Amino acid sequence: MDLRRDSRARWTEADIPSQVGRVAVITGGNTGIGLETARALAERGATVVLACRDMERAGAAVEQIKARAPGATVRAVRLDLGSLASVREAAGELRAAHDRIDLLINNAGVLSFKREVTADGFELQLGVNHLGHFALTGLVLDRLRDVPGSRVVTVSSLAHHQGDIDFGDLQSERAFRGFPAYGRSKLANLLFTYELQRRLAASGAKTIALAAHPGGSSTSITRSAPGWFRRMGKVGAWLRVGHSVPMAALASLRSAVDPGARGGEYYGPTGLFGITGFPLRVASSARSRDEVAQRRLWEESERLTGVTYAL
Repeated sequence: MDLRRDSRARWTEADIPSQVGRVAVITGGNTGIGLETARALAERGATVVLACRDMERAGAAVEQIKARAPGATVRAVRLDLGSLASVREAAGELRAAHDRIDLLINNAGVLSFKREVTADGFELQLGVNHLGHFALTGLVLDRLRDVPGSRVVTVSSLAHHQGDIDFGDLQSERAFRGFPAYGRSKLANLLFTYELQRRLAASGAKTIALAAHPGGSSTSITRSAPGWFRRMGKVGAWLRVGHSVPMAALASLRSAVDPGARGGEYYGPTGLFGITGFPLRVASSARSRDEVAQRRLWEESERLTGVTYAL
């Protein structure tokens, strides 16, 4: 992949084109990077839907965005990515409310240092970060597929470099380690994105799939992490290792709205170790580019979720 085309770009919110007439659905849009992404799109005129587990917090986020973007159309839909029943219910509500969706930003995520499971028995991080988004995307894809300029953006992480896909123990039942399991789920996000893009292109769909990572920023994803991990984050913030949440959201935003972005691209900061800086196209790990693993994870995800894609 040629990463040099935009190597000197300083892409900021000022580069977001008008989003008037577009519908953007953002999972986990009530806090952190998701909230900043939603706010920026609403300020540019998009109709924004926050798909969130906690409706009280989602309601507060809606009001916060409306205060920053008077006249914006913002609403919330309940979505618990750890429950396939909830995913189906949310998808049904989205389909009933919107004949078209221009942007689906798979932003929500969890980080856990102990093995937990979803309502469907999946390891929590794989279940929420990958399988829940896989199911949601498939269930609403017909609302994007024929919309010119529509995009599916899935938020990965630098942690994907520490992940691997063990199909013999995909749910980490035999061996669980917190951060590597998180890395596995973030690697799955990229494998999913690349396979989705290949299938979209082959079917002639007008939708493209991209991925992004935010770099390093202090957000609520660490709320369930051990005290020592959160303390490391505070030390990092004190040392200014990392960047602000609005800066961290730029990679997602660029993937979603930059007219020059192409399907299958991956955006992230290009400063120190990829932790800070303005978003550019970046390279992902060799494991994420394994087409055999991409296809196999797709097939396994269909089996586990019961969701097949109409492509």
